[in-house]
Amino acid sequence: MGFGILFREIIGLFDAYLVLIILASTSLGIIIGALPGLTATMGVALLTGLTFGLPTVYAIPILMSIYVGAIYGGSISAVLINIPGTGASAATALDGFPLAQRGEGVRALYLTRIASFIGTIIGLFCLLEFAPLLATIGERYFASHEYFLLAVFGVVICGSLTALDKPIKGWIAGFIGLMMSFVGIEEIFGYPRYTFGNPNLLSGISFIPAMIGIFGIPQILNTLKNKNPVFANVASVSKKTVTEKRIPLLTILRKNILNIVRSGLIGVGIGTIPGAGEDIASWLSYDRAKKGSKHPEEFGKGSYEGIIASETGNNACIGGAIIPLLSLGVPGSPPAAVLLGALYLHGVRPGPMLAFENPTFSYTMTAILLYCAVALLLCGFFLSSIMAKVLKVKPAILMPIVGALSIIGSYAIGINIFDIKVMVVCGIIGYFLTEMGYPPAPLILGTILGPMADANFRRALLTSDGSILPFFMRPVSIIFVILITWSIVSMLPIYIKLKSRLKKKRRHDNENN
Repeated sequence: MGFGILFREIIGLFDAYLVLIILASTSLGIIIGALPGLTATMGVALLTGLTFGLPTVYAIPILMSIYVGAIYGGSISAVLINIPGTGASAATALDGFPLAQRGEGVRALYLTRIASFIGTIIGLFCLLEFAPLLATIGERYFASHEYFLLAVFGVVICGSLTALDKPIKGWIAGFIGLMMSFVGIEEIFGYPRYTFGNPNLLSGISFIPAMIGIFGIPQILNTLKNKNPVFANVASVSKKTVTEKRIPLLTILRKNILNIVRSGLIGVGIGTIPGAGEDIASWLSYDRAKKGSKHPEEFGKGSYEGIIASETGNNACIGGAIIPLLSLGVPGSPPAAVLLGALYLHGVRPGPMLAFENPTFSYTMTAILLYCAVALLLCGFFLSSIMAKVLKVKPAILMPIVGALSIIGSYAIGINIFDIKVMVVCGIIGYFLTEMGYPPAPLILGTILGPMADANFRRALLTSDGSILPFFMRPVSIIFVILITWSIVSMLPIYIKLKSRLKKKRRHDNENN
């Protein structure tokens, strides 16, 4: 039944104008991903503001195309100049650039493109199968208690995974996001909170301007202040990188079937974890491929297995991240978080009730993802060599353009100057937090999940006359309590190691003094 609905959605979306839009948007996403300093999250955030006035039937495919294209695009610069365009392609650079140096650049680019396509397809099928199932589970077993604990779990696990060296910084960033979400009229009694008499804050802090500021401004400032040029000289790569003849890849792909399937499933699994994202999916897939390889010594020196695992994992994560987004209203990655805000802007409310309000929407998203995967495969063939020239653009020229687009994107949503001020203030806050080592992803996730946590916590207390016992007695609630506790306790060994390292450093400094 699911495949029949999907087929109808695929046919229904087959419109010449929409196909051209998806091709153009995917190309733009590839360019955004390939340019170091720009990210998939930043690209989706900017285009969310710029596409606000478009019909939903065009706006959502544009944003999905940017998302898919940008996650793949980072591999182009990773292979050609050893600078990952996005964090999701950092693992790809370990083997992609060595392959380019020994004259196998084109083969590496073909492998990354095919692996990205296959990874997206794996994520697509998992989205088709598991999104309706998870929505059914959410409808039957989730109430206010479970949604509150889900929101807390999302912030805790996102903080743990995005700041592995000091997870407490990830948790602090997440709870800063939660506090930001409390600004405005609260949901239960309609009481204004933390508005300080400013009517512009009655509706809360505008999500998209805040998102653009937190992700965009720090990246612009960090890129411009860097004394070394971010975009390296493409000529430093062997000329064979661009001119090398095509070499059949079927043998390589056939040998990597297990690697592809494993990396795809890892990517989908990481995608379903709130806030984890493509970066983590890529590294975990790469690490598992190395541990399961017959030739682990080749990793980091030009291993085909390495780039296949990395690119399959990060693109499979896209479909995985959309599963909880549509089923529970919880994004699985930073770009999916921006996409969630865009869906709300266009009148779509993800969550268990989506199946009743818009029964075919999950199939529509799956069909859009399929179009994006095909567009990625087609556009990648034409853009790889072109990007070798585009990568020569100076950051001093590109970043001011990005800054102007940030202002336009923030203003276009509400046609309100105050949103530009929100973007600037959030950008400054994001810059200082980034400089101090606080990851932005938990902050954004906290901003998104804050209203859900706040309203459901108080609603749960109202239904139980103020008792917190139901949080520890309901079956699904108990599972979330265990997961949250485990996420915190599992970080204790890291703190012990950090404390030991600090003691050794102090002892060493004292001895030198």
